[in-house]
Amino acid sequence: MVVVVKPDVPQDKIEHLVKWLEEKQIIVRTFQGQQQCVLGLIGDTNNIDSGMLRSLDIVESVGKLTEPFKAVNRKIHPDDTVIPAPDGKPLIGGGHFAMIAGPCSVESREQITLVAKKVKEAGATMLRGGAFKPRTSPYDFQGLGQEGLDLLLEAKKATGLPIVTELMDLRDIDRFEQVDVIQIGARNTQNYDLLKEIGKLPNTILLKRGLAGTINELLMSAEYIMASGNENVILCERGIRTYEFAHTRNTLDLSAVPILKKLTHLPVVVDPSHGTGRVDLVPSMSYAAAAAGADGIMVEVHNDPACALCDGPQSLTPEQFTEMAAKVFKIREAIQ
Repeated sequence: MVVVVKPDVPQDKIEHLVKWLEEKQIIVRTFQGQQQCVLGLIGDTNNIDSGMLRSLDIVESVGKLTEPFKAVNRKIHPDDTVIPAPDGKPLIGGGHFAMIAGPCSVESREQITLVAKKVKEAGATMLRGGAFKPRTSPYDFQGLGQEGLDLLLEAKKATGLPIVTELMDLRDIDRFEQVDVIQIGARNTQNYDLLKEIGKLPNTILLKRGLAGTINELLMSAEYIMASGNENVILCERGIRTYEFAHTRNTLDLSAVPILKKLTHLPVVVDPSHGTGRVDLVPSMSYAAAAAGADGIMVEVHNDPACALCDGPQSLTPEQFTEMAAKVFKIREAIQ
């Protein structure tokens, strides 16, 4: 249920209404826009008399939420969510574009520091890098683990870039205290126990779409995180598995960007590296994602892709990233 409060209503009256609703075991999410205040009522609202709410002199309208997702719903939070960086400045959302770049896996101090400096020079606003890697084969490189996290933090100190890295296991949560953006990968998108626990953290969460997940399923996974208290969530379209496998690793669903932007207030980024699996397609899909209205691009960059321990064929060189980033920023300027 959504309750729209009339303009210029005193704050104490709004707080009185919120307190009354909470006494009825209703979770109330308050969105204070520039003009009006919107109350999102989450829980069993069957015992709430909507007619009585409409009759209150401070209430302008009362509506029902038909979608299963509530906290992530734009009807409750009409304006775009703006997620802050560690220094308090806007990181992403509300017109603030994020360029997330770095290697698939952290391999050495020299590698991650070099790539971090190069992508920052090209305009990257966040550094990505895998310390713990989910791999289909148990014999493939699984990441450096804690050493990889430590090297990412060193690169953050050297460049000032917030870091993005994947959490795979509940048992590792305490290790991620200093990670700015915790990534939940496609394989864990519906690991609900994990989603509940990260919902209790102060870190920003980057949630990837599942391998064959629908848009509603992605939104419901975000709902799990927000229902546990964490409202700093970024959604990521990273391609889905379809019958096409000869020419691309996944099918990048760029139509998801405007759909998500309509349904939710959360920022949406696109990962064309995993979405296509082909370095020659990454730039064009990045341009298309920017034109579609994405709030950010997340790409893999490696100083020597041919020798990369993970996902070399889909990784840009720093020089390729620099060229691509400049064009992405021009597209952003054009559509704004």
